[in-house]
Amino acid sequence: MTQTITTSAKALVEAAEREVETLSIEDAIKLHGRDDTVLVDIRDIRELQREGKVPGAFHCPRGMLEFWIDPASSYHKPQFAQDKRYVFFCAGGLRSALAAQVAQRMGLKPVAHIRGGFGAWKNAGGPVEAPEPSKPKA
Repeated sequence: MTQTITTSAKALVEAAEREVETLSIEDAIKLHGRDDTVLVDIRDIRELQREGKVPGAFHCPRGMLEFWIDPASSYHKPQFAQDKRYVFFCAGGLRSALAAQVAQRMGLKPVAHIRGGFGAWKNAGGPVEAPEPSKPKA
């Protein structure tokens, strides 16, 4: 029997964007380096190694987000216990919308996500730390 998917990923992202604040790339870049803001990069580690990263951003793989936010979890990270604004981003702005929605539903606030993600950040000239060159294999 084949599966019948009743809700598309696109519909989930659209619903998330109705619930959370979506920042333009210009507004997001202005937040870089501020003490009251945590930029949260939810991309996979391989994406960071391939594309580079935003200097100072906190890396939280999407698969660990709920566990790192939850103070009762043995995986909790203190970065999520600060009285700051949390701005999530991924490669293109889809996963980060879902991540921000989950974080907000868990009680983290205020949260937002970046429209266009890391790709838009790079294209707009936001600061980027280049990926480290691969080490030759012995």
